[in-house]
Amino acid sequence: MRIDVLGVGFDDAAIEQAVLRACEIMDGSVKTYVVTPNPEIVWMARRDEALRTAINSAGLVLPDGIGIVIGARILGTPLSCGRVPGIDFAASLFEKMAQSGKSIFLLGAKSGVAEEAGQKLKEKHQGLKVAGTADGYFTDDKPVIEEINSAQPDLLLVCLGSPKQELWMERCVAMLNVKLCAGLGGSLDVFAGRVKRAPMFFQRIGMEWLYRLFREPRRIKRMIKLPLFVFVVILKRIKGK
Repeated sequence: MRIDVLGVGFDDAAIEQAVLRACEIMDGSVKTYVVTPNPEIVWMARRDEALRTAINSAGLVLPDGIGIVIGARILGTPLSCGRVPGIDFAASLFEKMAQSGKSIFLLGAKSGVAEEAGQKLKEKHQGLKVAGTADGYFTDDKPVIEEINSAQPDLLLVCLGSPKQELWMERCVAMLNVKLCAGLGGSLDVFAGRVKRAPMFFQRIGMEWLYRLFREPRRIKRMIKLPLFVFVVILKRIKGK
């Protein structure tokens, strides 16, 4: 049973459990996808029924963001396994896939980024195969789906940003010859080395968002949704609804 946080149901799973489940899906017969919502995405989903449906229809919903963990605790239904950053989940999954020579297809970011990311991932995870890449600047799904299906990857990384990637996966998963897709936002820029993650200290305490705010003050308009998210969670707990 999933833990509800403002209408979005989260799987209470540690990274190791999530990776194991992802591998089972890739070796199974059912096609599905992974989403990693943070408080900003949950906030959007409150008023966007299509996005909320896309998230809740995923095979794995992982809490990417300390705000989700705090929100679940306030609501009295804690996520005992804590947060599962999407990029850390992906890195652990790549390592597991490399052991059996599985392949990935990288979709998203600007031209050239996916190729750079693929090369660096192959160097870091010996044995991991990159079946193909494509940037995120497309308007017609059909050619992209045909390219992915032709490559026959075990895993499709969909890095189109939210809510586009969640809506795209829900819409296209049935047409893809891929057992598992994973929506990972701006992760390709990190894998390619074009964007650096927060120092480990910020990662450990779940405050990567604060580091990004220091580096990019213009993100304040997006970050303001975090206190609003917490306020609504507290209000929901008080009302008991």
